Amino acid sequence: MPYNPTPTVGDSSGTTSFNPDLNELIEEAFERCGKELRTGYDFRTARRSLNFLTIEWANKGINMWTIEQGVIDLVQGQNTYWLPADTIDLLEHQIRTNANQQSNQTDITISRISVSTYATIPNKLSQSRPIQVWVQRMSAQTNPSSAGDTLSANISATTTTIPLSNTTDLASAGYIQLDNEVIYYQYIDSNTLYNCVRGQNNTTAAAHTSGTSVFITQLPAITVWPTPDGSTPYQFVYWRLRRVQDAGSGVNVGDIPFRFIPALVAGLAYHLSIKLPGVDPQRVIGLKQVYDEAFQLAADEDREKAPIRFIPRQMYIGNR
Repeated sequence: MPYNPTPTVGDSSGTTSFNPDLNELIEEAFERCGKELRTGYDFRTARRSLNFLTIEWANKGINMWTIEQGVIDLVQGQNTYWLPADTIDLLEHQIRTNANQQSNQTDITISRISVSTYATIPNKLSQSRPIQVWVQRMSAQTNPSSAGDTLSANISATTTTIPLSNTTDLASAGYIQLDNEVIYYQYIDSNTLYNCVRGQNNTTAAAHTSGTSVFITQLPAITVWPTPDGSTPYQFVYWRLRRVQDAGSGVNVGDIPFRFIPALVAGLAYHLSIKLPGVDPQRVIGLKQVYDEAFQLAADEDREKAPIRFIPRQMYIGNR
């Protein structure tokens, strides 16, 4: 019988665009609990559980789709630089030398050290090519100064020495916020912040008046050592793990790849089952098992598939 290329009713759709919005995900999760989505409160409590679920995933390990690359231009004499507020951690990092030359760029590994190791460095401001980095995994929260610190004099948008009424609750180096501007300072002496770098965290440097309240900003940041010198342009090149985006308002689709949609629905159904009234305890146990299996299947697929290489670092120690 000759082949007939004419499509028939049983042909596939030819599309791969299934990506349910938040409302559909919540409806599916309620149905798995044996319930119906009926009220606005039902929707709000489900959206809240979904946000808790994605935070839980960040603690489970590396989600490949949340890895992003970033580049920071290093400045001579400045050793600390802010990271995006939704940064969870850094996975890889290098120092790029000759950053403004396309043909002569070189990426050199920079070692990550702990806060304890950084604290033991005698001269943290010595300048050279950076070889070590301390990653500060801060909360990105901004809080008022507990001592009620204020600006003690007017400053312009270019002022780099900032006088305050009090500095007892400030770290020896860090970030503050005045009005809508975030400012980094390198050290404190006699209630004055020195070597201030203006307009941090994508804010704009601006003038501020005496009496402006001081807020303390806990930005994620890196601190490199040695402090960059001016021998060549340096860049800090990194790959970061960011937070999964929030659930949204109801019409948004999830910030997840399609392969994690079953795990997302299964996890939401389980989270809802433990707080919705009238759900059979045996169903709760079953939903937990389905969630664990669905997440494990997705996590096993969501991994680096390149072969692992181990390169020994040779060191020679001899007498002179």
